[in-house]
Amino acid sequence: MVFVTIALNAGIGLADLLKARFVLATSAAVDVPPGWLPALGTLKLAGAAGLLLGLLGVPVLGVAAASGLTLYYLGAIAAHVRARRFATGAVPVVFLGLAVATVV
Repeated sequence: MVFVTIALNAGIGLADLLKARFVLATSAAVDVPPGWLPALGTLKLAGAAGLLLGLLGVPVLGVAAASGLTLYYLGAIAAHVRARRFATGAVPVVFLGLAVATVV
């Protein structure tokens, strides 16, 4: 499970940094300015890196990363709910579930 969480967060983090078309469309739909994407992508990549370091023998970083990703995706879900974009909010729910499963 943790490998899936690492891979997906690394992938979406890179997509944020590259400002992929689908990322721009989704962020516009929930009123997230494009200028925020590099910071948001960096947070996801840091979470993925922290999870990997947790597997490589620094468990406190793994727990911190999983907890940080959990908080991140709670915020993402809140942004989708606030914008009333429930269909696109399904993806953050999946990522939240993975982050929570990684914490435990």
